[in-house]
Amino acid sequence: MDQIAKEKESENLKTELSFLRSQISPHFLFNVLNNIVALVRLKSKELEPTILKLSSLMQYMLYETDDEKVLLKSEADYLQSYIDLQKLRFGDRLTLNVDLALQEDWHAIEPMLLIPFVENAFKHGTGMVETPVIDISLQAIDNELTFIVKNKYIEEDRAKDKVSGIGLTNVKRRLQLLYGKNHKLTIDKTDGLFSITLQLTLEL
Repeated sequence: MDQIAKEKESENLKTELSFLRSQISPHFLFNVLNNIVALVRLKSKELEPTILKLSSLMQYMLYETDDEKVLLKSEADYLQSYIDLQKLRFGDRLTLNVDLALQEDWHAIEPMLLIPFVENAFKHGTGMVETPVIDISLQAIDNELTFIVKNKYIEEDRAKDKVSGIGLTNVKRRLQLLYGKNHKLTIDKTDGLFSITLQLTLEL
């Protein structure tokens, strides 16, 4: 009976993880399509390269994330492409500091695990925020990943939480299921600055 119970628990965890991951794709696409609508309205010359970049992102999401793990380099490239799309949208209105230069990029990681933190920063760190600033850094040294995302925010901006509040709840659950004690997530809101620091022990 113990073996049957363990197999059932394992299957239930796989089902839950699959569901949590499936929530991310439509959420992400909704945001990117909004970016493209903005570029169409502006008649921007960046529309064509943006659509091409979106195509490559969709290819990654649809065909390269079926496996339980992907290379950290692939995930970092995916993050960079998403950030590039956001840069096109906000332009000089947003100060964006990004460092994704990895010393170790060959490790394995759960796909699309980091993107909700970045999405959250762009959602809550722009809009009604004056002089928005977002800082994003990713390091991997000696099998230890450190991912830091910071953004300015305002307490009064509650409407976005009701529309798109699944992001951080989703990723917290995935981290607990996948990494357990091998991860530490610190979230801090101080003096108008929202920051997350994620530390993970990576697989070789």
